[in-house]
Amino acid sequence: MGNYDDCRELARRVRQHCLRMVHRGKSGHIGSMLSMADILAVLYDRILKVDPENPQWEERDRLILSKGHGGAALFATLAEKGFFPLEWLDTYYMDNGKLSGHISHKVAGVEFSTGSLGHGMPVSCGLAMALPQRRIFCIVSDGDCDAGSTWEAIMLAGQHKFGNLCMIVDYNQLQALGASPDIIDLRDLPKKLRDFRWQVEEIDGHDYAAIETAVKKFEPKHGNAPYAIVAHTIKGRGVSFMENQYKWHYGGLTDELLEKALKETEVAL
Repeated sequence: MGNYDDCRELARRVRQHCLRMVHRGKSGHIGSMLSMADILAVLYDRILKVDPENPQWEERDRLILSKGHGGAALFATLAEKGFFPLEWLDTYYMDNGKLSGHISHKVAGVEFSTGSLGHGMPVSCGLAMALPQRRIFCIVSDGDCDAGSTWEAIMLAGQHKFGNLCMIVDYNQLQALGASPDIIDLRDLPKKLRDFRWQVEEIDGHDYAAIETAVKKFEPKHGNAPYAIVAHTIKGRGVSFMENQYKWHYGGLTDELLEKALKETEVAL
């Protein structure tokens, strides 16, 4: 607990990396990356039991990023933590580059390749079953919560008490084509999860202390109820012209907009 300057600085660097990566690769999904930068910063600075020198360490925590379209944020975090050279970020979404547009398990520190939504939670359930002594974390998006496969996994985990499973919902309330409630209205998501026998915490997903406190309430024991954190976030967080604008799910950055966004993210939030 206490001072979160380390997390703030990591999140700031991740945001700036993502902006440059998306601009250089002429790709999209920047809004989805920026909304979870603070969550990733806390997880990798304060929570996850991982080893950059030994990415396949048997006793590591497993993190599945179900919203694979936001993978540049995880790539940037892993690079900052020493899993692979920072220079690899320059090759994101480039021909013959080291880093693909969606997250890939071929990169050190990445557990599973994702892209199409709805895959992360089923895989995480499988890991929770196979590795009952390990902590399994899964970051899902609004779009994931529209997928039937996600809810099948949620029901399975609640029924069979996968207590070593923690789902974090990056709940920015926007999707590719508009506001989530206009596409599929989940109404009271925390209540739905509780109805399926999950423990649930609801937090501000940009409050570093709240993120750490919520994750540390997770008691990873097979036989307990699985644990969910509904993290209310802002799509495009940290860049004024992107915040709460669904077009930045796909929108690309011109040279001028990149310069403006980098200037706004020079100071840690």
